[in-house]
Amino acid sequence: MLERLEFIESKYDELSIKISDPSVMANQNEWQKLCKEHSEVETIVLKYREYKKAKEDLEADKEMLRDKIDAELKEMVEEEIKELEKSVEDYEEELRVMLLPKDPNDSKNVFVEIRGGTGGEEAALFAADLFRMYTRYAERQGWHVEVMSANETDIGGFKEVVFMIKGNGAYSRMKYESGTHRVQRVPDTESSGRIHTSAATVAVLPEVDDVDIEINPNDIRVDVFRASGHGGQCVNTTDSAVRITHIPSGIVVSCQDEKRQLKNKEKAMKVLRARLYEKAEAERSAGIAENRKNQVGSGDRSERIRTYNFPQGRITDHRIGLTIYKLDQFLDGDIDEVINGLITAEQAEKMKEMGNTKD
Repeated sequence: MLERLEFIESKYDELSIKISDPSVMANQNEWQKLCKEHSEVETIVLKYREYKKAKEDLEADKEMLRDKIDAELKEMVEEEIKELEKSVEDYEEELRVMLLPKDPNDSKNVFVEIRGGTGGEEAALFAADLFRMYTRYAERQGWHVEVMSANETDIGGFKEVVFMIKGNGAYSRMKYESGTHRVQRVPDTESSGRIHTSAATVAVLPEVDDVDIEINPNDIRVDVFRASGHGGQCVNTTDSAVRITHIPSGIVVSCQDEKRQLKNKEKAMKVLRARLYEKAEAERSAGIAENRKNQVGSGDRSERIRTYNFPQGRITDHRIGLTIYKLDQFLDGDIDEVINGLITAEQAEKMKEMGNTKD
């Protein structure tokens, strides 16, 4: 680990010199690329330097104990040694986590697709609850939400809603939301007060650059139609809505949120690119070892990942067996406790796979 950290620090120092070089700054594309690389390793390097300073202080204190010092000073030094030893251990643990393999998509914006599943109108209403929950979470993070397409029901639910979340690190946290979300509650339409169980599926896809996925124009069919609101109410008098069909895969994407046809086509192409990327990644990883299926945040949409129980006010994440009793706050976007738990579990799994865990 220390050898790797030394290499990263050396690379960081090289990059620091390069990004300050006027001749490098003249090439803006190259300079921005180097700045990004510099920024990515800076946190690790600063933490490593704190670790080295703590180790130096620890050695200096131990050296002081070898000299003849009075009893009062000796007691102070021994106490400081205990604190420094704890700090060194904590730094080592943090650095191990920082050196774990990173998901290359973690810094990207995301597309989130929510679809009402089993449960009819109640499932559509739950899909709307999830949409609000993620919108509120994005606000808390300082991210921006942009709706791509929405198929609303007459009473305010969503058969389907697709939206984009723009923000640094959006995928690194939102990726854990992919899967089937189950809700248990008494619907407003239920006169007998019986608890119903329904579900909605969530898919989280990273935004994909043009260079990541190349789409042959001959492989797509573009249809235009008139945008409409829920209940069939027409909201536009021109054919501005766009439906794109990717013929080889059969994937269909539609967008009607914008008033201009060109803007809707651009949005639909972004979503199509993300879906094709997800499909390619799923095919690529299909042959990976069986234990990967159990990995936290695998993103399997058929997997029931979480239950929202209204009568008991609880949320249970089935992947890590975590149950919390603050449903109202959770649905208002306070979901960090569960996401942090999932991140910790995934890090532990990665450390186990790499043989970095301590006995």
